[in-house]
Amino acid sequence: MATYECKTCGMSVNATCAKCDEPLQNDILVKDDGSEVQISKCPSGHGKIKSPMCCGADMTLSLIHISEPTRQEAISDA
Repeated sequence: MATYECKTCGMSVNATCAKCDEPLQNDILVKDDGSEVQISKCPSGHGKIKSPMCCGADMTLSLIHISEPTRQEAISDA
């Protein structure tokens, strides 16, 4: 899951695409004047947004990997 976190206060926001439910990816958009803007984009190409802000700065992206659920059934030795 894509999680944005504020380095100042620690607040976190989870971000996924509403169309495909994929976690948004961090990216940089280079404007015509050469300046850069931090953005979040859908990996499936559904669009991009300005990255979330908190405490006056862009929040940083971290990926949290969720492990598989614990296997419930026995594994056969055969």
